[in-house]
Amino acid sequence: MESSLEESIDEWHASVNAGDLEQSATAVGDPVVVLGPKGAGPITPAQFADWVERSGIKLIPRSWHPVSERLMVVEEDATWPESTEPARVATVFRASGGKVTAALRLPDLKAALELAYICREMAATE
Repeated sequence: MESSLEESIDEWHASVNAGDLEQSATAVGDPVVVLGPKGAGPITPAQFADWVERSGIKLIPRSWHPVSERLMVVEEDATWPESTEPARVATVFRASGGKVTAALRLPDLKAALELAYICREMAATE
């Protein structure tokens, strides 16, 4: 049986890759914390759905790296409408209540794992 974390991340990928704006908005928390090349911070589910539509991104999971009960790093092949080749990236996901509450995209697996371990340690010391 998959964990709630994995189910939430699967739903997130399915909605983003389908370009399903309604499902994308329901797959994330309110707010959802994002990180990407154009910035970082909390956004609403509607803003997340707008990003899905604007970016046209597809993120195909390639490897899964559990960090804690609420954190997972997923290495992905990313493509955009103008892509000729996929780019390998990695996303730190946090989930709660069956929804992705953070999606922090980094340029590679090493950077994503480092950030995830820092986040885990920060949460453990609160």
